[in-house]
Amino acid sequence: MQLGGILREMRKRAGLSQEDMAEALHMSISNISRFENDIYDIKAIDFFRWAKITNNPDVLMAIYAAIDVATQIEPITQMITGTITLLGGLI
Repeated sequence: MQLGGILREMRKRAGLSQEDMAEALHMSISNISRFENDIYDIKAIDFFRWAKITNNPDVLMAIYAAIDVATQIEPITQMITGTITLLGGLI
């Protein structure tokens, strides 16, 4: 699975620049670019941190459930939001 485009979309939706993300992850801007262009594979721990920084736990859940995140990012967000609402916001 190529995660670069997903990482870029997550970052942009959070309103963060590559510089912001690099600072938050304590990495160089060039490493952020390499992740987003699928030159480097991102480590799991860095991916978890990326999702937390960009407030995208739904993407983590989608990947865990083997859902095609690239085509499902918006429906997944709506599904997760709906589930949390049904559970009274307990999650």
